[in-house]
Amino acid sequence: MKNLSRSVALISFFLLPLLSFSFSVDNPTDRRVLVLLDDLSLKSSHSIFFNTLKSRGFDLDFKLAEDSKLALQRYGQYLYDGLIIFAPSTERFGGSLDSKSIADFVDSGRDLILSADTSASDLIRGIALECGVDFDEDSSAMVIDHSSFSVSDVEGDHTLIAADDLVKSDVIVGKTKIEAPVLFRGVAHSLNPTNNLVLKVLSASPSAYSANPSSKLSSPPQLTGSAISLVSVMQARNNARVVISGSLQLFSDRLFRSGVQKAGSPNKYEKSGNEQFVTELSKWVFHERGHLKAGSLVHHRVGETDEPAIYRIKDDLEFSVDILEWSGKSWEPYVADDVQVQFYMMSPYVLKTLSTDKKGMFHTSFKVPDVYGVFQFKVEYEKLGYTTLSLSKQIPVRPYRHNEYERFIPTAYPYYGACFTTMAGFFVFSFVYLYHK
Repeated sequence: MKNLSRSVALISFFLLPLLSFSFSVDNPTDRRVLVLLDDLSLKSSHSIFFNTLKSRGFDLDFKLAEDSKLALQRYGQYLYDGLIIFAPSTERFGGSLDSKSIADFVDSGRDLILSADTSASDLIRGIALECGVDFDEDSSAMVIDHSSFSVSDVEGDHTLIAADDLVKSDVIVGKTKIEAPVLFRGVAHSLNPTNNLVLKVLSASPSAYSANPSSKLSSPPQLTGSAISLVSVMQARNNARVVISGSLQLFSDRLFRSGVQKAGSPNKYEKSGNEQFVTELSKWVFHERGHLKAGSLVHHRVGETDEPAIYRIKDDLEFSVDILEWSGKSWEPYVADDVQVQFYMMSPYVLKTLSTDKKGMFHTSFKVPDVYGVFQFKVEYEKLGYTTLSLSKQIPVRPYRHNEYERFIPTAYPYYGACFTTMAGFFVFSFVYLYHK
């Protein structure tokens, strides 16, 4: 038993540092990703997408969703930094994996890509619901659009959608415009209106609706028009990112290579926008773009360099913070004109927009308010597509000491004048009273 205990301890000593390697703020790339499939043939049918990830330095670990040895953690450390679930029909994951462990995985700050289709199980729907996405309750329903379908839809049911309503964010879908429509065949979902963290990335057109394409409508569909989301994203408060797609075919080689012509449009494209769209979206979800980091908050009195332990009311101070953005290969200066700092005590007494030197440093100066107490410098930055920055530093503010007030206070000049006038009047009165006959 002693030898066994020593062996376990020795293995843990060498293994734990390896398991501890995970997503780092200082190095958002070179990440290990678990890919769950309900059929290993997806490795070849979706090979372009997977090879794109590999070419960008990701280590993909392919496993069947029902593998009995599945685990996201070992010895209390996460084995992976990202998770891709391409197993829509899976009713139950193997090993120790379940919907709760996936929710904990995201809660730990790690990223998730989830794809569904018409065979989506309750398990997959439940994971999506945890992220604020609700798939159509009708398991046989698909997105149908008789106006924005692809003319190559030979089946004639208009379920192969040519979608071009993308979120207007260069951070999420890239700076290069996606010219060709994105081909989509799958299920519709809606967003939880109370969840402000989830966002539509690819929306259906106003003429789309969700229904069973093989049967006639007996009642109005529940999901219609622009309320239908085809692909959505969520960035949690801990900056974990999630992509949820209603189509597994969206990532397939066949749709990547397919030509596309949107119904009613004269423009023909030899290649759909799927590959560009999915590639750019994967860069965002795995923090290759839109990832910010900030240095410590720096402040000091004007004309000084050392940070004081306490400020006095009405002191003039300077404040600065460094913010960098990950470019995919290195950290570059972040440039923006909407970063603000608050000088805060119960509510902001000072709110200033920071200037930038375009080298990553944001700075400003202001006067400490005429209120003493315990204040905070707060920088809370939220911008579509970017990681959230929340920084604060506490500093007390004291009133003037008794010997720091001005000798003569300008606002008291009327009282000074009244006092000396009274004295002069008394002197004149006394002189007249004593010496006047």
